Amino acid sequence: MKIATFSTCKYDRVFLEKYNTGHELVFFEEALSLQNVVLTKGFDALCLFVNDRADEAVITLLEQNGIRLILLRCAGFNNIDLAAASEAGIKVLRVPAYSPEAVAEHAMAMILTLNRKTHKAYNRVREGNFSLEGLMGFNLHGCKVALIGTGNIGKAFYKILKGFGCDVMASDPFPDQSLVDDGLVYGNLETAIGDADIVSLHCPLSDDNHHMINSTTLKLFKPGAMLINTSRGGLIATQDVIEALKNGQLGYLGLDVYEQESQLFFHNLSEDVIQDDLISRLISFPNVLITSHQGFFTAEALEQIATTTFENADAFKSGLNLENEVSI
Repeated sequence: MKIATFSTCKYDRVFLEKYNTGHELVFFEEALSLQNVVLTKGFDALCLFVNDRADEAVITLLEQNGIRLILLRCAGFNNIDLAAASEAGIKVLRVPAYSPEAVAEHAMAMILTLNRKTHKAYNRVREGNFSLEGLMGFNLHGCKVALIGTGNIGKAFYKILKGFGCDVMASDPFPDQSLVDDGLVYGNLETAIGDADIVSLHCPLSDDNHHMINSTTLKLFKPGAMLINTSRGGLIATQDVIEALKNGQLGYLGLDVYEQESQLFFHNLSEDVIQDDLISRLISFPNVLITSHQGFFTAEALEQIATTTFENADAFKSGLNLENEVSI
């Protein structure tokens, strides 16, 4: 098949070309949008990532252009209008799991960095400042963690938290029985976050949980608690989080995702004036750590993404059972 691959960086090309099973790949650096959907003419399929947009208007044009398949290089699919795709007869396949340990480990890295302030210590020592003032953290052993979402990534993160000796409570509409058997206690969102020192989000974005962290739920946080989001930016109402940081209700914030990240992440904007006032405000806080959606970014994960993507493409081409199909 001839596949148009959007939102590609050099590392995407390396892994996709290495594990290609015989398809014709054409790479586009830009994200798919209504403005550039004309580029999909003459292709059989698309290969998309988290910031490519395939809403109803885009799907309509994709159908007109003869696109029959959308291959997602990710687990999330909130950027695809599944109803419109189904109506257009376009199959949507995803990569349901790609090294969940990669994202879980990145979440822990963010916690450790914010807590022990290793990023600040690194810069201080390079400038000859060996003072410990302002670098005090807290023991993770025995601290209470609210684990919001216990899918593959949340499950991997739970194992890491256990290793650190944390006291974990989870919230998920579909509790994992193996974790319950292991001793993990589930509660609703309010109960889980109520007295947690750390709240970590590991759930997919849906209409039901959009802005689940907002001015109301933030008031339930233990004053000075830490919030970590390595899932989807839309889970958090950014302005409300900024207010919570300003008034001290939120003590630390770690973000690997951001609601408006499509205009920022995966791009070098070091010579530009950033027009997004919310992220500029977040960057100014000393107790905020932002990374640009790099939680998945390990060699193992990229290999799994590439191999599963082509397994999906081959299954579609051969008329086999589509195990990783996403449907309404």
